[in-house]
Amino acid sequence: MDLFEYQGKLLFGSYGIPVSPGEAVQSVEDAVAAADRLGYPVVVKAQVLTGGRGKAGGVKLANNSAEAREYATSILGLDIKGHIVGTVWMEKASDIAEEYYASFTLDRSAKAYLGMLSAQGGVEIEQVADENPDAIAKIQVDPVIGLSEEACRDWVKRAALNPAATEGAVDILMKLYKVYVDADADLVEINPLILTPEGKVHALDAKVTLDDNALFRHPDYEQYDAIQHRDERELAAHKKGLQYVGLDGSVGVIANGAGLAMSTIDIINQVGGTPANFLDIGGGANADVMAGALEVIVSDTNVRSIFINIFGGITKGDEVAKGILEALSRVTIEAPIVIRLDGTNADEGREILKPHLSDRLQMQPTMLEAARCAVELAEKASA
Repeated sequence: MDLFEYQGKLLFGSYGIPVSPGEAVQSVEDAVAAADRLGYPVVVKAQVLTGGRGKAGGVKLANNSAEAREYATSILGLDIKGHIVGTVWMEKASDIAEEYYASFTLDRSAKAYLGMLSAQGGVEIEQVADENPDAIAKIQVDPVIGLSEEACRDWVKRAALNPAATEGAVDILMKLYKVYVDADADLVEINPLILTPEGKVHALDAKVTLDDNALFRHPDYEQYDAIQHRDERELAAHKKGLQYVGLDGSVGVIANGAGLAMSTIDIINQVGGTPANFLDIGGGANADVMAGALEVIVSDTNVRSIFINIFGGITKGDEVAKGILEALSRVTIEAPIVIRLDGTNADEGREILKPHLSDRLQMQPTMLEAARCAVELAEKASA
């Protein structure tokens, strides 16, 4: 789950990270009133869950009430990459001497947290990585041991920040790490982390992505879930508790497990097809779950065939087969379906499905053959 910038700043502030004073507002009148309270100049910032706000005209510097009104009027309702601005963050402008970059995320291959720090802030970190990778100082943090102040100081030194920023940067990075861990975040990022002419260091931006698998530990995260940008398919899937991401292809995908779903997408591409979605039904492939998944799939008018790829583990193949048949009796489906069923009790499951097979409901023995069949059926339907 992604947070708006202002929500990230409020989270950072609750951990003692210095951030610029500001107010989130939803109307022009409130924007002007907030700017008057904060004192000019103020920055008017569109709050959207996407990048490129500045280039789209979503970030403006207002020097007086008239400019605050003008910019709030132009930004509220602005379409930025399909995201309509409903909230603006009115922030007291800051003087900047230098800009840095700082973040924590997960290094899955190393099974550790990864910190990145650079003296080249204010631009996309990908650009820095491409043009001058040595400008990014990295640190791997063992989640069990945590980040020590000594290791943090060494990290700041390796990043070659201005010595005047050392104490402030160490303080903020230690707190940022605590935010990352306590909040069950996938990413916490400050870009830019600024040094002011007075030698103060503070966060001028905030990007936070939370792990929605940790919702059970954070009941208050429901407020963030409500703001996530989802298309109609993704919204319907979310309401059914399904892990779904809409794509632009013609082969609908249902799989049990994120890894299997990703592999299914890959193999569809490999055999010349285009997946319409990522859909992980997890360990439950009963009738209710399968019916919900099929309802979401068929709501996409671009779907020309459906590939159900199930590897039975704890969920047994015979139970999956019964769930599929029951779901098919509930949901009206025009697109042909290809099933690949393997794993625990797969033979029993295939026997249950056999009497129901037809041109509209096919079964293939391997994932590769099933993918080829689904792609061929989609191509026929599109011809």
